[in-house]
Amino acid sequence: MVAAGSVVLAMPGPAFAKGEPDEAAVERVVSGFAGKAGYPGIAVAITKGDKVLYAGGYGHDSSGAAVTATTPMPVASVSKSFTALAVMQLVEAGKVALDAPVRDYLPEFRIADPRGARITVRELLNQTSGITDGTLPEKSLPQPDSPAGAVTRARDATLAAEPGTRHYYTNTNYHLAARLVEVVAGEPFTGYLRRHVFEPIGMRATTTVGQTPRDLPGDVREGHIYAYGASIPTPEPKRFVNGSDGVITTAADMAKWLIVQSGGGLAANGRRLVSTASVTAMHTSTDRRWTYGMGWDTDQKGRVHHGGIWFTYTAEQLLLPGGYGIAVIGNSGIGLGNEGIGALADELAVLVTGGEPSTGAPVRLIVDLTLAGLTLLSLFLGVRNLRRTRAWADRRAARPSWRLVLRLLPRLIPLALLVTLPDLLGRLVGGGRDITFIQLCYYSAALVTWTAVAAVLNVSVLISRVVALARLRRPAGSPPLRDASAQVGAR
Repeated sequence: MVAAGSVVLAMPGPAFAKGEPDEAAVERVVSGFAGKAGYPGIAVAITKGDKVLYAGGYGHDSSGAAVTATTPMPVASVSKSFTALAVMQLVEAGKVALDAPVRDYLPEFRIADPRGARITVRELLNQTSGITDGTLPEKSLPQPDSPAGAVTRARDATLAAEPGTRHYYTNTNYHLAARLVEVVAGEPFTGYLRRHVFEPIGMRATTTVGQTPRDLPGDVREGHIYAYGASIPTPEPKRFVNGSDGVITTAADMAKWLIVQSGGGLAANGRRLVSTASVTAMHTSTDRRWTYGMGWDTDQKGRVHHGGIWFTYTAEQLLLPGGYGIAVIGNSGIGLGNEGIGALADELAVLVTGGEPSTGAPVRLIVDLTLAGLTLLSLFLGVRNLRRTRAWADRRAARPSWRLVLRLLPRLIPLALLVTLPDLLGRLVGGGRDITFIQLCYYSAALVTWTAVAAVLNVSVLISRVVALARLRRPAGSPPLRDASAQVGAR
């Protein structure tokens, strides 16, 4: 066991060549990021060409055990690149055509929009099917048990655009792709990946799961949520993840995966998973209007990448033009001030290409402490207003009712914000992605706490002021409000 802040390596001896950063430099970057971003444990793999330069771990998991290069951790939506490769294997085998309708291979695929019959296999992988989290809120709906169940659930989907005309990122497309693999290959998706992807290149510690947290292997520890500077071990919410974000792997195994991608489909052990042309197709967008290929995205620097986000884990894989591959996995979820571990991959990319990574401030902690301050301020103001209720009512008892209503209505704004917060965050921060209220609590407990405290106190102030005004305005000789309510209750 190691204490937080230490680094455990699983690769024998220094692997960096002369002129490249050494392991100590990598460790400084990883530990610095973990400290400022609030990650208890991080696994890292760095490759160049067909060589593993580094595979190691920083910190600890939620049981206190050291995170190493062999610690199993979920890579979330990085899993989409594995699903895309499985489909491309079937394409190369002549069993699937990318531009053929999905329904040709998946007869049970039906959605509540006639345009769905035109959705092609490529459009699923490109995330251009027209299905969105808005037309099928996959996190809010009941969670299926299997890829077949995900196809059944998709029958209620409509389309936000004509297939192939707009890019909308949603897990549903890759749930459907996983089922397509099952039907065409004639075996469960989990078994297909194991036999045709993981085992051929030696990823023997890697698997994929169907539903969290039910199907997680016993050696996968709980990840963390973050609140006010503390990382709290928490089970992942119940979600269906197979095909979209269900791969569980290690840094050592991710190094082998990066080599396949950098090597045009050829593994370090000489096994070829797909052709170089297929890898290039997966890494490349087919339309200038978006940058997403098939399970991979590109940026303006010519880098190929894909992030992964669970509510208790995050991951990133990054391929650089110079042949470097970087994979990072962290055992903490995203939140305000922390949109994933991709920033660490960027810092490591700067390091391996000869630059000096920036340090930066602990934004995650600053955001939560600011929200803590707002929570305390809301609590103070709310209690003060409650204590001054009688004086407030005395000053305004003679005013017209409509003016009082206008004055009191703003007290409902925090409640309205609390109720609509999942939708607002999904639109403003999540790019239109679906999120439930419970999942929002995972995302930012500090934000939910502030909003809830403000809502409860403002509603309390509103009720107390209305009651106080009613008491002051009741006709002389009428029974007290308390007695009148008791009489109503007695009836």
